[in-house]
Amino acid sequence: MLSQIWDAALYKPLLNILAFLVSIVPGGDVGVAVILLTLIVKTALFPLSQRSIESQAKMNLLNPELKKIKDSKLSKEEQAKETFELYKKHKTNPFSGCLLVLIQLPIIFALYYVFIKGIKFDPTYLYSFVPVPGSINMNFLGFIDLSANHMIGLAILTGISQFFQAYFMPKPNLSKENDGSFQNSFAKSMNTQMKYVFPFIVAWIAYSLSGVVALYWITSNAFAIGQQIYANKKKNLIVVLK
Repeated sequence: MLSQIWDAALYKPLLNILAFLVSIVPGGDVGVAVILLTLIVKTALFPLSQRSIESQAKMNLLNPELKKIKDSKLSKEEQAKETFELYKKHKTNPFSGCLLVLIQLPIIFALYYVFIKGIKFDPTYLYSFVPVPGSINMNFLGFIDLSANHMIGLAILTGISQFFQAYFMPKPNLSKENDGSFQNSFAKSMNTQMKYVFPFIVAWIAYSLSGVVALYWITSNAFAIGQQIYANKKKNLIVVLK
């Protein structure tokens, strides 16, 4: 039952869009179609992911105020009330980022599943109005074989793009008053691992899988980097106007 819902709601629509793109892209270049499909999905998710980024940025700014409330001698009930009022004053929902990510994850996984299964346009999975691509060219731009595994060049680019994606993410607002706290140590550790360890893991995964997955990951990261730069400029503009 769940697999049928997955196929009908996510997998088949994305597969059909990819088939349509391959059929209209000159030469049936799957690489170009993958980039276009990734951009279409990321653009559709842009409002959700943008709200998630902004929510995280607001939470970082509120951390000092939250720490003051936590360190106060108020009762647990009074602290909860003060925290709620702080969120209300700044129009921030601490769970909005998580909820928005949860909404995006099924779509992202379905898109990833389309690529990891291999580019096979089974007519039984295509809608009646979507033609089976007459030409399927797995040589991206004529010289990068996206069907092959162990593409070292694409794997390196995937790792680099993942590094910069983590680099431009909102940084945790660490407390200077208690640098040795578990919360600060954990935040520093996570930030370091996301920036310097995770890119190597992603690069290895991209190296182990087909080039089409690596291309999807690079495109997705490039879009995320651009979105984060846009969010940072927007935030700085708001600060200047205030």
